[in-house]
Amino acid sequence: MEAVIAIVTLLFVLLVVLGAYATVKAVGAAKRGVDRTITQARRTVEDHTLRAKSFAQLGPAGEIAQLRLKLRTSMRATQDALHAGVAEDESLKESLGLFERLSAHGHELDAELRRLESEPDRATLTERLPGLRERTERITKSADSLRWAARDRARRFAEDDLDSLSTQIDMEAGALRHWTTTESTATTPPPPWPEAPAADGATVTDRQIWPEATESRPAGEPTRPAITPPSARPTYPWQKKPRPESTT
Repeated sequence: MEAVIAIVTLLFVLLVVLGAYATVKAVGAAKRGVDRTITQARRTVEDHTLRAKSFAQLGPAGEIAQLRLKLRTSMRATQDALHAGVAEDESLKESLGLFERLSAHGHELDAELRRLESEPDRATLTERLPGLRERTERITKSADSLRWAARDRARRFAEDDLDSLSTQIDMEAGALRHWTTTESTATTPPPPWPEAPAADGATVTDRQIWPEATESRPAGEPTRPAITPPSARPTYPWQKKPRPESTT
């Protein structure tokens, strides 16, 4: 009985621990989702504010707003492109590491530009604008280079895959249409063979006749037999008389 109680108590404790862990994870995920939403909303509001300042304000203040907007837009687009590509291409991890180092310089420049937005000394602000413009151009140019390189790499892989797929489809289509080749071969008559001799009963003109070998002889001469019998052969004095054949 005590063992059953101990087991039930242990199961209850495990359920409580699992429930608490699941609750903490759910709360953490919800908190991260809320923070992400708040961050995105803050960025959207700040981007709209900078866009409005760049059009409404003139002079150094309006140009600083333009620089901040240009920097933030370029860095955010590059970050999204690299994070989306690294999930499919592991070689982009090195590019992502370089971008993180570049982001440190970008955040530093953005913070400096934010402070200068409320700078009352216009002369000092005008004096520092060329250096700020150059830093912004260098950072955005590097970010754009990384972003377009990642996009070109993804596009190239997609084109290679499409070429390979097209080749395989063409081969499969040719294999599926093999019946057209078979039909065309079956309907085409075979080339004629040399004419063979006709069968028995055919006319002389229908058969191939080889010329007979004939012996030329004067006209009117009687035909001689192929073999001359012994009695018809001429005899000579020095020849012996033929001995009769024995019948025994």
